Amino acid sequence: MMRGLTRALLATREENKATLPLRIPLAMIFVAHGAQKLFGWFGGHGLDATIEGFESLGISPGLTKLAATTEFLGGLGVLTGFLTRPAALGIATVMAVATAKVHWQHGFFVNWGNQPGRGHGIEATMALAGMALSLVISGGGALSVDAALTHAKPEEKEESGESTAKRGQETLCA
Repeated sequence: MMRGLTRALLATREENKATLPLRIPLAMIFVAHGAQKLFGWFGGHGLDATIEGFESLGISPGLTKLAATTEFLGGLGVLTGFLTRPAALGIATVMAVATAKVHWQHGFFVNWGNQPGRGHGIEATMALAGMALSLVISGGGALSVDAALTHAKPEEKEESGESTAKRGQETLCA
């Protein structure tokens, strides 16, 4: 049972190269934002200030720590393509909460002019959630740890009968 669950979480199409240009920017964004919240890196204020800010939104310190950790570790998971689906699901969940708790009240568009008293709308959180959800569906794809862990060596495929079945199919199509 656990082996099947692990394979399902890691499953990806090794030949799918379209996920890489999606994974890299999404990962960079979330590693950076998670590091701001957790460690105060990249101009962030650190965990204590993050907890204080999230409490003003009605989010408990425990959930704040979970969100910040999800951003940082989820970003690392997406970057390396390790446990891509659960990492991306965590990111999408954080973006859903950010949309509901912060951005929805400000409409659709990002506040590009930084008008005082007006926050950013849902535009960016929706785009980031969409990127993450596409990785939940597809997995890590090519050049991911998930692909390296789940794709059998040719001799293992032969033992499982997969190569034999493929040869039979190729013969029928020839």
